[in-house]
Amino acid sequence: MEADSTLGIGELAERAGVSVKTVRFYSDRGLLPESGRSAGGHRRYAPEALARLRLIRSLRALDLPVPEVARALEREDALEDAVAGHLRALGSQLAALRWREAALRLLQDCTAEERAERLELVGAVPVPPSTDPMARFWRRWLQPARLPAPVLSRVVELAVPQPPDEPGPAQVLAFAKLHAFTSASCPPGAVHRLAAHRPDAGPRPAVLYEGLYEAYELAAPDVLAGRAPGAGEALDCFVTAHARSFQARDTPGFRRRLSGMLAVEPRIDRYWQLVGELRGPGEPTPGAAHTWLRSALEGEVTAR
Repeated sequence: MEADSTLGIGELAERAGVSVKTVRFYSDRGLLPESGRSAGGHRRYAPEALARLRLIRSLRALDLPVPEVARALEREDALEDAVAGHLRALGSQLAALRWREAALRLLQDCTAEERAERLELVGAVPVPPSTDPMARFWRRWLQPARLPAPVLSRVVELAVPQPPDEPGPAQVLAFAKLHAFTSASCPPGAVHRLAAHRPDAGPRPAVLYEGLYEAYELAAPDVLAGRAPGAGEALDCFVTAHARSFQARDTPGFRRRLSGMLAVEPRIDRYWQLVGELRGPGEPTPGAAHTWLRSALEGEVTAR
């Protein structure tokens, strides 16, 4: 008589280092098929079931849900998808934990009076932190400009900072302040004074915004180095972007008029101040570049 090479449920469980209950659980859910039953009705498993059970245990040790384990056992590409999806989920969880740790340190290193204020700020930020209020802030602010959707999306993308991967307490505080600032209603009487947003001025704001960020990139090294605002390629690019939006020529007269139109915007300045605190001194913001260029233009016009 040929020897029976199948394994009983107890033997299989012992070899795999799991309980009989675990083997039964996976069998009942179709992950570990039986090869048959004994005369007494007991489950029997083929020898290859041991390797399959060890694989199941390994996948479950990585915290993959049972349905994903089942798909991974059937298709190799399903395992790749499951691992990639799990890595993304784990990344979000780690980001949330790092944020909570920095937030707790922020609350630890302060006075009782500061703690109450900080707790209110930090408590209003979802975990992981969301940038939705910042995006809505810019969409509201830019609404009068009626930018084409691709240009608007690009401006918002460049203007909205992402939360740091490994934030420190100061960055948590800056982000929480930025979140509160952009979530608040616009103060009564606040108006958009940007020349590019005035419907009666006849500008082409889409043309303006497409050119401004090139000027900001050119000015960034000067801002980073702490150089005084002055003439140069960055200022010329800045003025050209405005001139093109107004379908005008870059002349001394246009520069004088432009200098008068570039009004200070306290809400926007406050926004970029908070973004600067979030990013740190090593990464100039578009707002810092804009202020530098506006001052450079002012200085040039005044000197003439």
